[in-house]
Amino acid sequence: MSDSPLPPGSRIVIAGASGLIGSALARSLSADGHEVVRLVRREPRSRDEVRWDPQRQRVDAVGLLGCAAVVNLAGAPVAARPWTATYKRKIRDSRVLGTATLAEAVASLDEPPRVFVNGSAIGFYGDTGGRAVDESAPPGDGFLPSVCVEWEEATAPAQEAGVRTVLPRTGLVVSREGGAWAKLFPLFRAGVGGRLGDGRQYWSYIALHDEVAAIRHLIDTESVSGPVNLTAPDPLTNREITEAMGRVLRRPTRLATPAPLLRLALGDMAEDILGSQRVLPTRLLESGFTFAFPSIEGALRAALD
Repeated sequence: MSDSPLPPGSRIVIAGASGLIGSALARSLSADGHEVVRLVRREPRSRDEVRWDPQRQRVDAVGLLGCAAVVNLAGAPVAARPWTATYKRKIRDSRVLGTATLAEAVASLDEPPRVFVNGSAIGFYGDTGGRAVDESAPPGDGFLPSVCVEWEEATAPAQEAGVRTVLPRTGLVVSREGGAWAKLFPLFRAGVGGRLGDGRQYWSYIALHDEVAAIRHLIDTESVSGPVNLTAPDPLTNREITEAMGRVLRRPTRLATPAPLLRLALGDMAEDILGSQRVLPTRLLESGFTFAFPSIEGALRAALD
């Protein structure tokens, strides 16, 4: 197999194109002359939209015809609200059912796409403490690891049909437009930001620019399949990231949120914030990818530019 970029004008289908990563990816692909098709849950309003209903596992397969790649980034936000039993079900179903729907649709095509890129997350590994892990590590224990395992397994129809399937396990995306940092930046700018818990937990982050570039790299690199960690090469502790936020924003960071308060306010979701994940992008680096913003200060400044 050769590793070559998709030619301009290639048709690329994106599920989750309205989200933080999906919208940035769509902009990047469109700027390079690709035809981006967005999967939407409502009635399509333009030629670049295709209807799907992941809850009922339906998609207009005709809209996938002629696509070079299908990218699935759809899923209910993990940190949008406390993890009630109902919201946990939504987190799981929005990922597993949507993935199964697209994997089966891709497998049914007479001319399948060149690649199926199906989002996953470093939540796969659970709490790793100070131990560094890469793609060779097994899944951890708990809610998020179990969701990630089912999420990735739902791609089986595409893999069994011979479609190259890539599973980007994304870390914490540094952006002021969404995700964790959209909530952190205003707090730190106001001078009330600080470490969470004891601050010793590792946060594996990635700049939004590098996240998009990495997904495009995975689309183009035909020698890569399976899980690939999308995290910067040097994970840092929450305390170290807090200090970097203070330097970049020139604000004090002496305040701290005690772990018991986080657990009281967030319930089960607090364990995801207080848990430690020291995740390395081994396969991404081995495939030849180069980070534009490998350091946290570079990622923060890129987000603020």
